[in-house]
Amino acid sequence: MTFEPETREQLEARFGEVLTTDEATAKYRFESFLAPFAFVTRKEDNVRGIIRFQHMPRFYFDFSERK
Repeated sequence: MTFEPETREQLEARFGEVLTTDEATAKYRFESFLAPFAFVTRKEDNVRGIIRFQHMPRFYFDFSERK
C-alpha cells in the first residue's frame, strides 16, 4: 500500500484548519509525538489535546481536546 500525502487544500476540505510547522508551534506547545499524532497544549487557554500530522509536506490538522 502506498501513501499519497494530501495537499493543504485537500486537508482543509476534510478537517478545517491546517497548519504548517511554524503556525502550529506558534499556537501549540508540543509535548510528544506518536506518528501520526502529537500531544499538544494550546497556548491561548492551556487546553491539552491531540493533533494529527502528515510528514511531507508537513501539516498539522484535526486538533481534538483530551478529556
